[in-house]
Amino acid sequence: MSALAQVLLARGERVTGSDRSIDAGQTSGILNVLAAAGVELTPQDGSAITPATACVVRSTAIEPDNPDLLAAAAHGVPVRHRSDVLAACLAGKQVVAVTGTSGKSTVTAMIGWVMQALGLDPTVVNGAILPVWRSDRAVGNVRWGRSAWWVIEADESDRTLNAYAFDWSVVTNVSADHFGVDEARALFQRFAARARQGGVSAVDAPELLTGFEPELLDGASRFTHAGIRFHLPMPGYHNATNAWLSVLLMERMGMALSEVAVALERFPGLHRRLELVGTARGVRVFDDYAHNPAKITAAWHAVRRTGGRVLGVWRPHGYGPLRLLMEPLAAAFSELNAGPDELVVLPVYDVGGTADRSVCSEMLVERMQAAGSHTARVLSPADVPAWMASQARQGDTILIMGARDPDLPGLAARALAAL
Repeated sequence: MSALAQVLLARGERVTGSDRSIDAGQTSGILNVLAAAGVELTPQDGSAITPATACVVRSTAIEPDNPDLLAAAAHGVPVRHRSDVLAACLAGKQVVAVTGTSGKSTVTAMIGWVMQALGLDPTVVNGAILPVWRSDRAVGNVRWGRSAWWVIEADESDRTLNAYAFDWSVVTNVSADHFGVDEARALFQRFAARARQGGVSAVDAPELLTGFEPELLDGASRFTHAGIRFHLPMPGYHNATNAWLSVLLMERMGMALSEVAVALERFPGLHRRLELVGTARGVRVFDDYAHNPAKITAAWHAVRRTGGRVLGVWRPHGYGPLRLLMEPLAAAFSELNAGPDELVVLPVYDVGGTADRSVCSEMLVERMQAAGSHTARVLSPADVPAWMASQARQGDTILIMGARDPDLPGLAARALAAL
């Protein structure tokens, strides 16, 4: 939603927006930047909706009885889903759309970064922040370009990814997350079939990854394609795979691979995608968006390569996702925690509303303990920095993980400070 607000501002629209956190007396870095950019922040009580309002844009997370939606109905103001508004912005453009259960934000950023470096001047609309695109008036998840090229992340979480028309596509992978694997695979296959010119799909063509064996380094990876050596300054097999799929797509789009390699080697990485927050007392602190078993496992293995223990901190980003993935999460964490590593599970991130709160983080830890994992515990965010400072020793890695909670980067910073 923050990305869409910035796109509409760049198109010359007047944009207002409400957020529950504002009504609760809270703020965030993203809200502050949006306000500085020109978004008029309002209470979420319907007062900002008038007969002159052109449109109310909603996400799937908004309940039907939300005061802004009720006010829109009372004033006859049309309500549109965010995906339909973005789809309208794509009319007449040359569009690269990226989806998949994991890695889509990274691939979107890689392709957008390389296209920028090659002078194609794309508009990039992403779910993650590229720090070099961030400023006091830009969140960093949008790059506004002047050409007809657009690169977008197509989110599958609410099944709206097929609202978009696009020329080229990437499907990164499929695993259980917001719904089951079979449903996700069918959704991605329909998506890939809609590309007007072509694409790359690791779901339709899993052989793309057969035999892909990148050289994994400390904080980087390398691989060779078409006789050209590619160096990616990001750790982990999963990021090497993201780069590989990006290179294959850009090759099919006709870009010079030698120039792609030069640009990719300078890729600056993303905020909260295995982002190194800092090092103290010989302990590294990483912050990552990982929130499902596949992403958690990939991030954990990536930081474990340097030896030492992994001290993981994970926050469930909602009651529904925790309920859906309780057993796969317990299995994944139990396997990761089979050795000397440690895990802290934070309470479920609760944004209010009508969520079913019949599950909790303690249930996940109990399942892990029943499976024989005795190094997992539930702590409050306030207790994590001191606990990490008392437990971490030289050579260890602290890995903060989770989605939605805007304070997780702050928690990573506080853990580093406590060291």
